[in-house]
Amino acid sequence: MPPWNAPKTKVQLRLSVQRLRTLQQKKEAQAKATRREIATVLEKGKIETARIKVEALIHEDIHTELLELLELYCELLLARFGLLDQNSREPDIGIKESVCNIIYSAPRTELKELHVLRDILMHKYGRDFSITVMDNRDGCVSERVMRKLDVATPSSELVDAYLHEIAKGYNVNWSPSGVVEADQSVVKVRCSNYLLTLSHPSEPMW
Repeated sequence: MPPWNAPKTKVQLRLSVQRLRTLQQKKEAQAKATRREIATVLEKGKIETARIKVEALIHEDIHTELLELLELYCELLLARFGLLDQNSREPDIGIKESVCNIIYSAPRTELKELHVLRDILMHKYGRDFSITVMDNRDGCVSERVMRKLDVATPSSELVDAYLHEIAKGYNVNWSPSGVVEADQSVVKVRCSNYLLTLSHPSEPMW
């Protein structure tokens, strides 16, 4: 790879932001269609099929949130480009979180623009720093990002919460057994473009 090129890096950051936004919009449109499909399946009484589809929807929503975070990290690098352009072998503290999370997370996305940006950052800061980030040895990767990269099966409570909100949104007469009322302790859960609630004191479930 050629030496550090500030103008090229700035262009790559802008391209990454643009593509991240476009992909989020595409995934949000797909999620809307999926919710409509799930509502139809629920209406037909095919609960287990609906649950399987909701698990996939939850994973897609979480991935969309990862894309949102990566967009913010790219925008921060653009806003603080002077720090990124410094001649140093380790990023300034003001941009380190963004650099680390892009290097760590980019391979988990389908965006070639982000992969190119990752290569530029790894080349700038060197092999040792890049390996440290990929192993997350110093914990520089955000816990929020780590949670969104977790591919664990969603809990049955979260699946029921999604199903309940979808049923309400499409006027389907369905609710899971043991639904917790809204006046209980609440955690906000992203269901594409709106929030639903589920009992739990504080820690996000994704």
